[in-house]
Amino acid sequence: MGVPEWHAVSVESARRVEDDVFGGSSRSIEFVRDLAIPGPRGEIPLRIYRDTDDPCGTLVFYHGGGWTLGTLESAGDLCRELAARTGRVVVSVDYRLAPEHPFPAGLDDAYAALEWVSQHAETFGGAGDLAVAGTSAGGNLAAAVALRARDHDGPEISHQALCYPITNHAFDTESYRENADGPLLTRADMEWFWEQYLRSPVDAANPYASVLRARDHANLPEATVVTAGHDPLRDDGVAYANALDDAGTPVEHHHYPSMAHGFLSLTDSVSVADDAMTAVADRLEE
Repeated sequence: MGVPEWHAVSVESARRVEDDVFGGSSRSIEFVRDLAIPGPRGEIPLRIYRDTDDPCGTLVFYHGGGWTLGTLESAGDLCRELAARTGRVVVSVDYRLAPEHPFPAGLDDAYAALEWVSQHAETFGGAGDLAVAGTSAGGNLAAAVALRARDHDGPEISHQALCYPITNHAFDTESYRENADGPLLTRADMEWFWEQYLRSPVDAANPYASVLRARDHANLPEATVVTAGHDPLRDDGVAYANALDDAGTPVEHHHYPSMAHGFLSLTDSVSVADDAMTAVADRLEE
């Protein structure tokens, strides 16, 4: 696909490549609108997707990109698919990015957006329950806002869909060894992304950054976890699914051995990716 190793280019260049490769979608849906809401340090841009005129549940979506890359544009294909397949209003969050805004800035924006959506969903057709979802670093943020909502009496979340999520600041798993050279994501890339995101090594142990290190994983929203066989983050997702299950949190783990990181963006051309998107959407369907 002509994608360079992310750590081998500048942050600015990596952001342009991310948008060029993953932006756009052939899926047409009924309603798309941009708006901005108040955030902890300025406005947070949101993009609303809806493919039904009926009141429906709401899904807050956090894009991937190692907390460093990604925009509303690069998440557009996934959000359109989720809106069309789930019957939910999908709210995509353009949270602040590292290294300009390291942890916990992105998480603070992600949580502020969750709170705002929980209070204002009716203004754009949302009703019923509230779910969260994300890919990669966005999966990390979705898991983190679920933990934070539990710990601080936050909005009630019905479901968390975590697609090849980052869950731990550690690079010693079997999947990191097997897939150190990619494709699409390498061990060196992940080391670089963590360097951008964290203010200091102390942050690596924070359970809202390394969500696998939370004191416990009980009393969290039911979850869907998606992992790919050729992904350095495979074992991050497996370990998190196991932690949820061990704590009594209902979880469905869908593993795709032949797939690589980011494969849900390939639903137009890869049948396994389309099947995986259907599995996620079925769990979220209104």
